[in-house]
Amino acid sequence: MAYVKDVNHASTGKLLSVLAKTRAVIPAPVLQELFFMITVRIRYERAVNFFEQLQLSDFVIQPLLPEDMTRMTEIMRQYADTELDYTDTAIMALAERLNIRQVHTFDHRDFRIFRPKHCDYLELLPELR
Repeated sequence: MAYVKDVNHASTGKLLSVLAKTRAVIPAPVLQELFFMITVRIRYERAVNFFEQLQLSDFVIQPLLPEDMTRMTEIMRQYADTELDYTDTAIMALAERLNIRQVHTFDHRDFRIFRPKHCDYLELLPELR
C-alpha cells in the first residue's frame, strides 16, 4: 500500500516489514476498513491487489466469534461516552480472547482509554511522538 500523502506512510512501511516476519494477527474487521481506505484513497484495483497479497502472507486473519461480539457490546456500553468504533472494539475483544498484549495502531486515543481484562493495558505500537 503506497498512499504517500498519509502522515503515517513511512511508519506503515516499517511496520509492515516488521510484521511480515511474524505471525501477526489481523482481526477480520480490519480487512474491511483497510479495503475501504485503499479504495477511497488510492483505487479499487490496488485494494483488490492488497487483499490478495494479504491472503498469501503469513498474517493470521482472525474471525470474530459470538463471544467476541458479546464482549464488543460490553466494551461499547462501558465506554459509551467515547463512542468507540466497531473495528477498535473488535481488536480489543480479540486481544482479550487471544491474550494479545501488543496492538499496532495509529489511533492510540481509544486504546489508551481501554482497560482490558487480561492485562493492565495494551502496549501500543508504533510509539507516537
